[in-house]
Amino acid sequence: MSAALHQQLEAMRPALLRFAILQLRNETLAEDVVQDALIAVLEHPDRFAGQSSLRTYVTGIMKHKIIDALRASVRTRRIETQDDQSEDDVIDSLFKANGHTHDMPRQWGDPEATLEQKDFFRVMEICLEKLPAKTARIFMMREWLELETDEICKELNISASNAWVMLYRARIRLRECLDLNWFGNQPPVKA
Repeated sequence: MSAALHQQLEAMRPALLRFAILQLRNETLAEDVVQDALIAVLEHPDRFAGQSSLRTYVTGIMKHKIIDALRASVRTRRIETQDDQSEDDVIDSLFKANGHTHDMPRQWGDPEATLEQKDFFRVMEICLEKLPAKTARIFMMREWLELETDEICKELNISASNAWVMLYRARIRLRECLDLNWFGNQPPVKA
């Protein structure tokens, strides 16, 4: 582990924490999310390819950690207990008098659809790899990291009109690639 990387991460930690607290509105949970993101970078420093700033890279990781934390908080129902309640009383409080649960269980989804979605993203990744590197990068910055155009332009040192042209070209090429490789549409036969 590089001492310089550790110092850079430590320097950006307060800003990351402020961002996480704003999103999660829970300081303890925000601390955990920031810690998880920093650990992810420190455990695999070789994954940072330098295609963006370190701050953008770490923020992207933390964004996914925040989304995971938000989803987990929706799935987890906090059960309030009082000092005089037994474990059986707590369990009984989850059910109505007729034996049904207060909250319906969440749908598990369709396993075939989940597998199909994974296959789609595998094909999408292959299509992205076929794009020119700069075009793929700008597309991912905009659509995956959800960076604003001015942030992208500043990072890549390009004009806004250049960014929009590159995004247009990326979308057209991705659509063509997905039409051929996912949706099974064949290009029209030219006479």
